[in-house]
Amino acid sequence: MTKATLSILNLFDVTMRIKGFPVEEAQARLQEIKQIPEGSYTQYVEDSRNTIFSYHLKHTPFYRRFIADTATAVWEDIPILKKKDLQISLPQRLSDNFNAKKIHTGKTSGSSGTPLHYAKDYFCHALTWAGIIDRFGWYGLDFNTSYQARFYGIPLEFTAYQKERVKDRLSNRYRFPIFDLSEEKMEEFLSVFRRKKFDYINGHTSSIVLFAKFLKRKNIKLITICPTLTHCIVTSEMLFPDDKILLEDQLGVPVINEYGASELDLLAFTNTSGEFQVNSENIYLEIVDDAGKPVPYGMPGRILVTMLYNKAHPFIRYEVGDLGVLDETSTLKKPILKELLGRANDNAILVNGTTVPGHTFYYVAKSSMGEDSIVHEFVMIQNAKDTFTLKYVAERNLNKTEEEALQDALLTYLGVKVILKCERVELLDRSNRGKLKQFISEL
Repeated sequence: MTKATLSILNLFDVTMRIKGFPVEEAQARLQEIKQIPEGSYTQYVEDSRNTIFSYHLKHTPFYRRFIADTATAVWEDIPILKKKDLQISLPQRLSDNFNAKKIHTGKTSGSSGTPLHYAKDYFCHALTWAGIIDRFGWYGLDFNTSYQARFYGIPLEFTAYQKERVKDRLSNRYRFPIFDLSEEKMEEFLSVFRRKKFDYINGHTSSIVLFAKFLKRKNIKLITICPTLTHCIVTSEMLFPDDKILLEDQLGVPVINEYGASELDLLAFTNTSGEFQVNSENIYLEIVDDAGKPVPYGMPGRILVTMLYNKAHPFIRYEVGDLGVLDETSTLKKPILKELLGRANDNAILVNGTTVPGHTFYYVAKSSMGEDSIVHEFVMIQNAKDTFTLKYVAERNLNKTEEEALQDALLTYLGVKVILKCERVELLDRSNRGKLKQFISEL
């Protein structure tokens, strides 16, 4: 292991080892996988996906019931797993070798309209982070020493807020909360960049794009006031070509695109040749047609992901909810995502002039609904600057207490009182690309 690798692992080791994550073992396994030659990679992929499938078929009752009597002699015949199939309590979905004390758990943002509680075993979670650190290392970004300007949301509840702030300090990053992206707030952002020596920006695409538009109106290139800045990494939302041009022009640094799913792993990352390279070490990514069969490289289809190392919870031929196209030059070892089809979240414009990113409503839902919410899917629609409609799928109507909790959360996160209408529906409309948007503006 090189000195550079050891340097990257130091801080990560301290924080992860306390929780029992086998960081060095995961790092070593990642390096082994990367050394597999192209000619042997097909065998690696086939062995890995068959091993994890057989494991869950034997050890995970939930998955065994899901497969039922389906003939699975051919990989493409394995049924596609969707979020709606996972809408039961997490303990009911775990492998019989794992329990709540032996897993890493989390919750997705619900940007698809369906928040999901998920689990990874400790080795799988460590491998995820080893992969992320490896990708950042492509650009000389070190989790120990590189100072991050972080454009992310943050829970506003006191305990959760303080916890995130502590994590920021330990992770060598400064967070710019993005619930309020008004001119006044971005002036404050600018003053922070003037006095701090950031190495890179990392955060939600739409928020950084809004900041770049603010810079353009001010006729300011960020690199001139923060000359230590070297890169910008955007994530969580679509990066359109025009926005990439705007960002690189106004920030003055190269823009790197990251595509991931919190319940899964890092899915793709811009490599140093400018290609959107799929993670082929930890996952197996497929592009399939409506029948679940692989499409040729260069053709669009639904993105499926299989986690090759998650023994705690099955994610096998799992439908992410996006459409994509693999480049014709792709190989199993180096798949290139030619196109990622989908839409960035819209922004809500409030009656007081504040601009709020659409993913703010994830925090609204998370803080008010909780894990045991009756709501399976939801979409927040802005009808006017002071009026919103929540359309949701559930077994019953939200009661008065639940609606009041939503109203309180909206006031907390938006900063202004708005009218909220709640409407229970049987099904939610999908876009023409098949993905459910969490937020829709009718303005």
